[in-house]
Amino acid sequence: MTGATPPRNGFTPAQRLHSGADFERVYAKRWRILDANFSINAIPNSLGHARLGLSVYGKTVGDSVHRNRVKRQVRESFRLAAASLPAVDLVVGARNGARTAHNAALRASLESLWEKIRKQCVVS
Repeated sequence: MTGATPPRNGFTPAQRLHSGADFERVYAKRWRILDANFSINAIPNSLGHARLGLSVYGKTVGDSVHRNRVKRQVRESFRLAAASLPAVDLVVGARNGARTAHNAALRASLESLWEKIRKQCVVS
């Protein structure tokens, strides 16, 4: 197969919160958006793109199979939405509703929350 490959919307290391200090900074100066499935803490950053951190606990969501399913849904939803999100650092936490919600419901919940972030984080 020849030809140019289409650009990928990957989830690169530059789009991740890596250190505990990054998470602490978000929690210290955050604003929060939530619904039955997720809680998103956010603060603006100066990097020019959104970054994601995950906080999904077994006590909230269940065993490793359920935790990993929820984390996969969050990462994929973020990957698709990242280009349209403002420059913010986000920490997404799962709430009790995510334990029993189907994947489609999780994706719909996240899309609604991304839209709220787009509206509330308009940089002037």
